[in-house]
Parts: sequence; structure tokens; C-alpha cells
Amino acid sequence: MATASVRSLFHAASAAILLAPWSSAASAQLPQGVTREQMWYAPTADDWKKPVQLTFQRTWDDAIALSKEQKRPILVCVNMDGEIASEHYAGVRYRLPEIAKLYEPYICVIASVYRHNPRDYDEEGRRIPCPRFGCVTCGEHIAIEPMLYEKFMDGRRIAPRHIMVELDGSETYDVFYAWDTDSVFDRIKKGIAERTVVAEPIVRGDKSILERVKSRDVRDREAVEQAFAAGQPQMKDSMLKVAGTMGGDAPVDLLRMGVMGLDVERANAARRALSQSNQEGAIDLIGEALKAPLAEAERRQLVDALKRLGESAPQARTLALVHEGLASRDGGVDVKGWAQAIEAQPPQDAADSYALEARIRRAEDAARKEPRSAEQVLTMAESTLELAARQDSSGSRNARDAERFTQLLFEDAREQARRAQQLGLANVADGAFRAHAVLAAASWQLRDLDAAYAAAEAASQLVPKDASSYSAMLTMQVFAEARQTAIVNAIRDKQQWKREWLTDVHTAYSVLERHPLGQDYHFVDHFDFVKALGGKGQAHAILDAGIARFPASSSLHERMRSRILEEQGAEALERVYVQLLQKQPDADLAWYTGYATMVVAESHRRRGEADLALTAYDRAIGRFRECSTMNPTNAGNADHYVAMAHAGRSRVLLEQGLLVPSTQELITALRTKPEATATFDGLNLSASDTARMLRTMLRSQKLDDQLAQLEAALKDVDADLLKLPAYEFQSPDQAPQNGGPARQRAGGR
Repeated sequence: MATASVRSLFHAASAAILLAPWSSAASAQLPQGVTREQMWYAPTADDWKKPVQLTFQRTWDDAIALSKEQKRPILVCVNMDGEIASEHYAGVRYRLPEIAKLYEPYICVIASVYRHNPRDYDEEGRRIPCPRFGCVTCGEHIAIEPMLYEKFMDGRRIAPRHIMVELDGSETYDVFYAWDTDSVFDRIKKGIAERTVVAEPIVRGDKSILERVKSRDVRDREAVEQAFAAGQPQMKDSMLKVAGTMGGDAPVDLLRMGVMGLDVERANAARRALSQSNQEGAIDLIGEALKAPLAEAERRQLVDALKRLGESAPQARTLALVHEGLASRDGGVDVKGWAQAIEAQPPQDAADSYALEARIRRAEDAARKEPRSAEQVLTMAESTLELAARQDSSGSRNARDAERFTQLLFEDAREQARRAQQLGLANVADGAFRAHAVLAAASWQLRDLDAAYAAAEAASQLVPKDASSYSAMLTMQVFAEARQTAIVNAIRDKQQWKREWLTDVHTAYSVLERHPLGQDYHFVDHFDFVKALGGKGQAHAILDAGIARFPASSSLHERMRSRILEEQGAEALERVYVQLLQKQPDADLAWYTGYATMVVAESHRRRGEADLALTAYDRAIGRFRECSTMNPTNAGNADHYVAMAHAGRSRVLLEQGLLVPSTQELITALRTKPEATATFDGLNLSASDTARMLRTMLRSQKLDDQLAQLEAALKDVDADLLKLPAYEFQSPDQAPQNGGPARQRAGGR
């Protein structure tokens, strides 16, 4: 069926309904015989290809400045992926010129917590606009949401939503839970019609490009950046010179293009202007600039800029401490000493539970023949600790008793370590460290965190002789956690924290990553913490080391995918994994390659590249099948993603109006792995969502054979998997407060 026919079908199904007046919770309901899928019909492939007609400002500060300058109100638009009405607004209404006219009297901003592009800028610092919303980046519509939530959303994350904000910051209206679009558009028109404030005329065409450098309007910003990208060297220098005269208000995205460009002098000029910025948007760019090799004076200038910005922006203060703390080695952990101790005494073969119990009994027998020494008690404490750590109650008939037995072992280990300290450790080799280590590990396992952190800090000042032991490993883990907790608490409470704490975290994890008992989660925790604080360059080095040591770790591969997407884009993701698979063919890497290909397919869907998405899904299916062949134990997991790939293909074909092949793809998905029916893909859509929309369209087109086949396949699926997701409700009785189908955000993948 042609796409034009799909458009006619959608309009015919909804033409009468869109005229229904918006109403309150008491009377709001869908018109008789009209479904949600008819009311908010899905965008077609052609719809998604149309450019977004609305103009959204990049930041709230820009919107406020323009609102005051032009005396126009702000319109806050809230959207979410996968939710049926939000999809309709983003894919259909926001792309119609006549709808854009209604929004034109407003200064518009858009909020959505979903990322549609993996990165916001290319290698040269040029912006990559969000394919869903047009003139903003994904980072911008994500960053603005928490602030708008705090200011205007009354503690409820609901989408779609439209909020009119006047010059004094007051709300004129807040429209959500409406049952149609016309009532929303009527309120948008009425909001302007009832204003008594007269907006200022917008003058733009007679300004030179150098004058427009100082404008905060997104259209002027776009014109300036396009001129810089296409301009001659002299023009670029002139634009950066104007930016340099603006002090703290220099446009950050123009400076980004200068900083990321290949001309050294121009990059220096951009960094000088950047160091004067007073905008929060400059913080991330300063972090990017600090990744490059810089002269110490220039690096210090940028770190000092972060400290200045940090007086009002905690993120900047944190980033300054990161760049100082990670570069320092003045913490409490002697990494070199630990490394030497680990190499000097390689780990013994792990003892089983019986051997540990025998060791404890021998120590007890020896203690009966002569007075217990600190060495004997400390040895018992270490053996008891290791025995407790090896307990596994997962297969026990009485898990509660098994858990209690393990707790008693940890308590015994802790008491024995305290007893050893009381007996005196002067004649015990390494006694102080060993006692602190057992106390730290046992207290941590018993969730006595204050005691665990204190003991771990005491132990961290020492280098053990046997650095490869379980208690030594866990001591470093607890010490890293203690310092992380202190940093997080300080950031949460908006308090200062010492850069040495971050140095301690970094050095403690450096020991764990060398330790023979180190695990992939040590690399993951280290990476996540450093990256969250803004140390991207250092975080990437941690990730590389983790992948080298644990090449099959799912947690580390998840982060590697994100890194490739952020740095190189979706096109590079599959290529990188295919190269890895060619070098090392195995079932795990085949699975990761299939998953990477799924991510690429979804990226094509976001950009409206239907044919590329379909072929990428085909490649993903083939790779998951290959994974099952290489290792049949992976078959169930691989089938789950094969089913999701078929459901993705079904959605693409549905949006193209190809209902017959769409039906067959969806039936294949349902029969391959019914349990995957309610699983959200990267676009926050599930096979269940597609089934509801497809069923409506098959009925409208009277494709009875395909409808019967789909209904038969759906009967074999658990009914709970076919229900609406938690953020949508089927009746106004279920919708909170304002009525209508509730649309609250769901987490994406």
C-alpha cells in the first residue's frame, strides 16, 4: 500500500475527532468507537523525513533573554519517545507549517530525556541536530528537562505537555492529559490572543554576520556557525575576535568550532575566550579542551576558569577537582608498593571450603595445646573471613539459615581480628595491615559501613606483604567506596571536598585493577565514577584496560559501545565490532556484534533511513543466529534479540504503509520469542505497541486475512505482555487529576 494511502487512512480515521473540545477529568473520554491509535495516528516514514518547523531555543537562559528582549512569552513543550501522543506531535504536528505558525508568537523550548543522536558534535565541533526536534542537540533537550521539571511540572513528569510562561515567570496555562490535539492548539492561540503585552518586532535581516555573533536567538546562532564553517580564514578570525570582546557571554558553540579546529592560533584564541566564559554551557567544552595536550599555563588557565564557574555551578567545581585530583599521586595509597607486593607473591591456588575449615580446626587444636598468640588468632580470622566469602546459599533448601550462618562467620572473623589486636601484633609479620583488612572486609559484609571505612582507611596507609589475598583486595575496594561515598555526599550537600579523596579513589582502583582477584566490576565502578565527574579522557584509559583484561564482560562492552557512539557515531559501531570478531571469532563477541548492529539499525530508524534500517536488522538477525550456532547455550538470549529485530522491521514496514509484510514480520517476532513482546527497543517501542497500531490499520484497510493471522499469533502470547505500558492508561478513571490517557515517562534502554 502506498504511503499516500496511509496518510489518507490516518486522516480519515481522525478528522472528526480532532474537533472535540478539551475537557476536564470529569468528562474527558475518547469519542465513541474511536481508539487511541486513531486519535493519535502514528507518523509515517514520509512524515519523519519532513523537517521540524518549530523553532526551539537551545537553553533556558537564551529563552529568558529573548523573552525579555522581544516581550514574547515562553512555551515549554515536553515530549517522550514511544508514547503514542508524543510520537504524533513529534512526527506529525511539529513538522507542519500551519502548526508552526501557531507557535511562532512564542519563544519555544523543548524538553525530552531521550537521546536520539549518540553525540551532539562532530570531530570539528559542528553541531549534530536532534533528528526528532530539529534545531537543538539531544544534549540540550535532555539538559533542560530537570530544570523545567523543578520550575513548572509540580512533581509530575507527564508528556506531551505545553506550558505558557509569561515575562515575570508566571504560568498562564499548563495543558496535558488532553484527548485531542485541536484543544491544545486552541489554548495556544488563546494564550496569545488574551495577552495585553505587545511583542517587539524582530529585526534580523539587516544585521551583518559579525553583529549576529552577539545574538542569543537560535536562528542567528545557526547563521553564525554556518558562516564560520564556510568562511575564509580572515572571517573566522574576525568572528572569534568579536566573541573575545563579549567576555563571559561569548557564544560557546562558536568557540567550540574554534577550539576543535585544526588552526593552532585560532584554537588558542578560542580557548582564551573560553577561559573568560560565565556560562554553564562552557563547562563541558572546557573539559573537552583539557583532554588535549596543553602548555601548563594554558591548562591552569582553563582549570582556574572551572574554579571560577564553580562558585555557582557545582559541576564546574567538581571538574576542576577532577583534573587536579587525577593528576596527583599525593593520596594515601602507595600504588607502586602494592604493585611490587602483588608481583613478589603471586596468589596461591584458591582453597575450597573443606580446606579452609581444616585450616581453622588446625589453628584451634594448636591453640588448645598452648596459649593463643596474636598470629594464631589472626590466621583464624583470615581463614574464617575467606570461608564466609565462599558461602553460597542460592541452592540451599533453607536460604535464611544459610544466610545467617554466613553472617555468623563474618561476625566471628571480625571478633577474631579484634582479639588479635588486643593480644598485640608487635611480633606478627604484617599484623597491623592484616587485622585492619579483616575488620574492613568483615564489617563491610555485615554492612557496618562506618567501621569498615575506618578500618580500610587505616589499612590503606600500609603496604601488605601478601597483597594478593582476598582481604587485601576487599580492603582496597572498601577504601575506594569510602572515598566515593564521601565525594558523593559532599556534592549532594553542595559542600567542598578534598581533591586528595579523588586521588585515593583513583589509586585504590589502580591497585584493584592489577590485583589477581580483581573483577570487571572494579573497572566498571572506576570508569563510571571518573566519567560521571567529567574526567572523560582518564575514564577511557580505564575502559581500555578493563576490556583488555576482561574481553567478555557485558558491563564493559556496554560502556565501550557508548564510547564509540559518542566519539565516532553509529556508523563506526558495527565496523569496530566486525573487526574485533574477525580477529577473535567466538560466541560472546558474535553476540556483541549482533547487538551493535541492532543499535545501528535503530539509529537509521531515528534518521528516517528505512531501507538501511531493514538491512541492518537483517544483519543483526544473522549475527545472533551465528552466535547460537557457535554456542547453543546462548540460543535463548539470541532468540530474544532476533524477535526484537523482527519487531523493529515490522515497525519500519508499518510506517512505510507496507501492512502485509509488516504483519508477517510481527508474527515472526511473536513466535520466535513471545517473552520479548513487551520489551522496549532503543526507540522506547515494543512489539506490543506495534501490534496495537498494526491491528487498527489492518481493520481500517479491511485486510481480514492478515488481521486473523495476527490475532491468532497474539492469542499465544501472555495477556500481561500485551497490556499498555505503565506510563499509559486505558481509561480516564485511571488518569491522575486532569483526566485523559496518562503519559508519564518510561525509561529507555
